Amino acid sequence: MVDEKEEKLEGEEEGQEPKKKKGKNLILIIIIAVAVLAGGAGAFFFFTKSSNKAQKAEETKAAEGVTFALEPFVVNLSDPTGTRFLKVSLQLELAGPAVMEKAKAKTPQIRDAIITLLTSKTSDALISPEGKLQLKDEINIRINQVLGENSVKNVYLTDFVMQ
Repeated sequence: MVDEKEEKLEGEEEGQEPKKKKGKNLILIIIIAVAVLAGGAGAFFFFTKSSNKAQKAEETKAAEGVTFALEPFVVNLSDPTGTRFLKVSLQLELAGPAVMEKAKAKTPQIRDAIITLLTSKTSDALISPEGKLQLKDEINIRINQVLGENSVKNVYLTDFVMQ
């Protein structure tokens, strides 16, 4: 009987060892799987953020547009009290590079529209800040008529001298 008990104890010990090995292997597999999943998720978020940043940078460039500088304008104002001159330099913020090429091709039409507008103004109308804002809006409308709707985003007065 003692032999049977010893055999049972040895069998139980042998039976427990494989269970411990299976438990250790299972824990090791779970740890490896979690590490692989965490690494994959981290890589996914890293590359997703990188591509989003590049995409946002491209969208920002597209949203900013391009600027197109025109040669300075020197015109007589239609002042009834005397001869007044206006020298003004403009920069146009255009919707994109394709519109810029179109603007370069139509520069004479753009300059004509602006000169016609400027010579119809009086010094009293242009001296106030509101007058300058109205002038910028009118230039925007006229150039959009030449280049097409929504081609010009903004008009910047870079030099404005009245004498």
